[in-house]
Amino acid sequence: MSSSTSTAMSGDPAVKPAGAGSVSGVIVPYPENAIARRRFPPIPKATHPLLALLQKAAAAALPTLLMVTAILFVWQLLCSAPDATFPSPLKVWEESHDVIVHPFKGVVFGASGIDIAESGDVGIAGHVLTSLGRVLIGYGIAAVVGVALGILIGQSVFAFRALDPLFQVLRTVPPLAWLPISLAIFQQAQPSAIFLIFITAIWPIILNTAVGVQTIPQAYRNVAKVLALRPHEYFARVMLPATVPHMFTGLRIGVGMSWLAIVAAEMVQGGTGVGFFIWDSYNSSLLTDTIVALIWIGMVGFALDRLVALVGRIVGRAG
Repeated sequence: MSSSTSTAMSGDPAVKPAGAGSVSGVIVPYPENAIARRRFPPIPKATHPLLALLQKAAAAALPTLLMVTAILFVWQLLCSAPDATFPSPLKVWEESHDVIVHPFKGVVFGASGIDIAESGDVGIAGHVLTSLGRVLIGYGIAAVVGVALGILIGQSVFAFRALDPLFQVLRTVPPLAWLPISLAIFQQAQPSAIFLIFITAIWPIILNTAVGVQTIPQAYRNVAKVLALRPHEYFARVMLPATVPHMFTGLRIGVGMSWLAIVAAEMVQGGTGVGFFIWDSYNSSLLTDTIVALIWIGMVGFALDRLVALVGRIVGRAG
């Protein structure tokens, strides 16, 4: 074999086969748009934690503020006529200025607690605090009893068959229908109102807690049996974490129904409380004061719901 042939077969790029023409290479530039696509965006600068928190709060509150502003604008537009039967926002501000600006009239905050005047001119906040005190007692009793009964009928098939039909019948009774019975039993307005709150709030707590217990996965129960958990350990480690979402759904519904019940009861019974304030304003032809009281009721109900939801998240994380 000749040396030229061996050189050609060795794959030397400098040697071209015989008869091959020389071709000049062409450099194709990389597309500019492809280069742009391959470029990474600049890394944003770190935001201060306080500024980030303010931005998050503004993003959450801004849509609500815009909606409230739009509602007030439309309300003012529709009710600004001189012959309008419903007061406009400006008229509410003018006629109920003292109620809006001085809500804590007659309320004294001291070291021993909150002292609310029993008679005389009491601001709307004093009536709201009186109603909240009644709700706290009635709802607290309903929460304890309701959770206990819900766990009972959720764990025991016999208890479920015995009590569930009774609960389903009683929960359909309107809250105010219990008022004559409570007055006949207690003979006083204060315990009657607390009983009305209790009997109104307890049903959603019982039923939602029972559903949460009944839907605990069987695998959780099997693990508890294998580990031979004691009843209190099973409750703390298995049942409570698994039923917290259902339980606090019932508690949130119950606190809302408690707030509805106390307002209705106070409107019928009279005396003190935000329900009495509404009824007294209506009898005095002070419709603007009634509107202010309705706004207070809505805001307090919203705060109660969010408070129970916050407790539920804390308990869920702890479990």
